[in-house]
Amino acid sequence: MKNGRSVVLVVEDSPIIRMGAVELVLSAGYEALDACDADEAIRILELRDDIDLVFTDVQMPGTMDGIKLSHYIRDRWPPVKLIVASGAAILEESILPGGSRFFSKPYDELTITTAIAHLLSSETLHTRSI
Repeated sequence: MKNGRSVVLVVEDSPIIRMGAVELVLSAGYEALDACDADEAIRILELRDDIDLVFTDVQMPGTMDGIKLSHYIRDRWPPVKLIVASGAAILEESILPGGSRFFSKPYDELTITTAIAHLLSSETLHTRSI
């Protein structure tokens, strides 16, 4: 958390969907960062120690998909909260790391912002309005 605002990293290979997700995060009052694939996301996570939540797509080009990325993040940065979304596959949350949330695309924006607020509020001492 920087300047009292939680930091959310959006990982999405589609530029239009990524821009929409970043706008959603910003409009909910969080700081937003973005990456086009898992490799870029890992580089950002290695450079910054203030990322509170990663919101990732499942299907992406590169060395790993969103499922592998979520497990990598959980192993390397355990406090980072995770939201995984996919338009192609309906995933069992059991294949995701503990504490992760899964949403099918197209997702409802209020559902996502509520999930972000819920995941981040468990990390903070003050409660956020949802």
